[in-house]
Amino acid sequence: MKPPVVNETRFIPSFFFSSVAYAVITPFLALMVRDLGYNTIMVGILLGIFEGAGIAGPLVFGYWADRSRKYRMLLILSCVILTLAAYPLVLLIHPAASALLIALLAFGLKANASLLDAATTIQIGAAGNYGRIRVWGSIGFVFATLCLQWTPVFKPVIAVNIAFWITLVSVVSIIPVFILPLSGTELLQKRKPGKDNVSAAAGKGKIVTLYFVVGFMLIFVSRFSMSAFYTYFPLYLTEEVQWNAVGLMFALATSTEIPCIFFSARIIRRFGALPLLFLASLGVCVRLLLWAVFPFKPVIVAAQLLHSLCFGIFHPAAINFFTRVFPAEKRGLGMSIYLALGSGLPALIGNMAGGSIVEAAGFRFLFGVYAAISGTAALVYFVLRKKAVLPE
Repeated sequence: MKPPVVNETRFIPSFFFSSVAYAVITPFLALMVRDLGYNTIMVGILLGIFEGAGIAGPLVFGYWADRSRKYRMLLILSCVILTLAAYPLVLLIHPAASALLIALLAFGLKANASLLDAATTIQIGAAGNYGRIRVWGSIGFVFATLCLQWTPVFKPVIAVNIAFWITLVSVVSIIPVFILPLSGTELLQKRKPGKDNVSAAAGKGKIVTLYFVVGFMLIFVSRFSMSAFYTYFPLYLTEEVQWNAVGLMFALATSTEIPCIFFSARIIRRFGALPLLFLASLGVCVRLLLWAVFPFKPVIVAAQLLHSLCFGIFHPAAINFFTRVFPAEKRGLGMSIYLALGSGLPALIGNMAGGSIVEAAGFRFLFGVYAAISGTAALVYFVLRKKAVLPE
C-alpha cells in the first residue's frame, strides 16, 4: 500500500517562524555578548560554547526522536528552552553563567532545526521537494532581519532588547508546531529504495564510504570557514567598517539564497550533491577574500550576494547528501550528525580560534586565513574528481 500524500504546506509555518528565531540569534548574538562587557577573545570563546552546545542538542534530541517518534513534543520543548535562557543571560553577567545560558540557547535552537529537517525529509520522502518548503525559512529570516533593522522600538543594539526578541519569537514559534503531521505512526512511512536513499548513495547500505568522507569534508571545512562571517562579520561591520547595517546585510544575503533553495531540487538532480558542495566551498573562499582585501561598503554588499552559494546552494546540497546516506529510520541521527558534527563542531573550532586571531591580527587576517582553508578543501575535491574516484 502506498503511503499517504503529505500536505507539504503544513511544514511551511514552522520553517518560517523557526528561521525568525535564527534571524534574531545569528546576526545579533555576538553583539549581545559584546554588550554584556566581554572582549573579542571572550566573545569567541562564548560563541564557541554556543556551537559546542549546538553539537549536543541535535544529537540528544535526534536520538530521542528516533526512539520515541515524538517530534512535535520535542520541537515544543526546544522552543521552551530558548525562552528560559534569553533574559537570564542579560541578568547574570558572569563567564560561567553566560557560558551555561548560551549553551542552553544553542541546545534549543540547533535541536529545533535538526528535528524540523528530520521530520520534514521523512514525511515528504524522496519524491518531495524540500527546497520548496525550506525557502519559507529564508523568507522568514529576511522578513525578521529587515524588521529588526528598522524597528522603532526595542532596537537590537543592546543586550536586553535582543533578549526580548529572542523570547518573543521563541514563544511564537511554538504555535505552528501543532499543525505538523507528526503523530504516532504517521511520521515514519516505509518507502521503496530509490536513487536518493542509502542504497544508491553509499553502496549496499554502507555509510562510511569515499562519497561520505569527501562530502563530509566539504561540509565540515565550509562550515568552519563560515564561522568567520556568522560570528565575526557583525563585529567587523560595526567596529572596523563603522557601519550599523547588520540586519540589512544579513537580509540582503538571505534574500539571495531564496531562488537557489526554491529550485534546489532541480539543481541537485542536474549536478549532484558533491559538485554543489564544492561550488559552495569556492563561494565561501571568494566571499571571505573580498572582505579581507577590500573592506569597503560596495564590496561588502557585492560579497553578500555570494551567500546564494554559501548557504542557498550549500544547505540543500548538504541536506540531500545526508538524506541519501541515512535511511528514514535513522534520519533523526543523520540530521543530528549534520548539524552537530558537520556544522556545530567546525563552527566551535572556528569561533574559538577566531577570537584569538582577531585580537592578534584583526578581522581581515582572520577572513584571509579562513578563505585559504575553504579553498584548500575545494582543491582536494577537484583533484579527486579529476582522478575519477568519486561517484559523482
